[in-house]
Amino acid sequence: MIKFFMAPMAGYTDRAFRQLIYENGLDHAVTEMVSARALCFNDRKTLELLKKFPGEKNTGVQIFASDVESISKASYLLNDFDFSYIDINMGCPAPKIVKNGCGSALIKNPNLVYELVKGAVKNSNKKISIKTRKSFDNTLSLDIIRAAQDAGAFAVTVHPRSREEYYKNKSDWQYLIKIKKFLTIPLIGNGDILTVEDALYKIKKYDVDGIAIGRGAIENPLIFSQIKKALKGEKYEELNFNQRIDILLRHLYLEVNYKGQRQAILNMRKTYAYYLKNLKNSKEIRNKLNVENDYTNVVKILEEYREQMR
Repeated sequence: MIKFFMAPMAGYTDRAFRQLIYENGLDHAVTEMVSARALCFNDRKTLELLKKFPGEKNTGVQIFASDVESISKASYLLNDFDFSYIDINMGCPAPKIVKNGCGSALIKNPNLVYELVKGAVKNSNKKISIKTRKSFDNTLSLDIIRAAQDAGAFAVTVHPRSREEYYKNKSDWQYLIKIKKFLTIPLIGNGDILTVEDALYKIKKYDVDGIAIGRGAIENPLIFSQIKKALKGEKYEELNFNQRIDILLRHLYLEVNYKGQRQAILNMRKTYAYYLKNLKNSKEIRNKLNVENDYTNVVKILEEYREQMR
């Protein structure tokens, strides 16, 4: 049976957003990317990223590092946290991550990947997975995927773009067929799943064991429940205007509840464009929202917009 994951996204998949998506049909989620080294030093901001919403289940924690000691120690420390599994990031393309040999830079070092996963498996009471990309400097990720499997990983998530592409061009899902030929553990596909139709097509054509959705879930928080209905042959409703406003207000409320008004409203500014995308007069509303710092006034702006569009 296909499993559905919320792809980890730095700055987006905090506990408020995860709660919102779990309320709308999500099966599994992963935290924002956490520095294994910072976790070893008990860093306050890092510990904040590990907080869960009440009753949260089926969530993994994603860590990154390029040294075995940090991954091993962090995996051990996470034994005291209630996460379902640990995911090691081997796909982040950001320069500040890559320059330290982390993220997608690991694609070029299968021997190190084996030791990283082996160290995590040895020190953790949780299952270990990895998330990676297609390639780095023309080096394909096939070897590190084999290495991770051999070291005891229970699953692999692949975003089939090169490091150099970042998030440009179309993701190459044909690449997943090559991986499927030798992989004996579950393969989760990620990339360019923005609609229900995208999901149905990729599930059918590429025989993946699960799909992970990132940007598509920010634009449409109902996408997981819609996909599930479509797979059952049931009709599903498209996200309408009122639902967009309701979900945005719910997201805002959760952020304020967990982070306080000031931090929550600052964090939400980057998501307004996703919720209000292609809506009439949305540019004017976004401009108002992006300079408003008071929660009550933000709610008022959105409710007035709703009335204006009736």
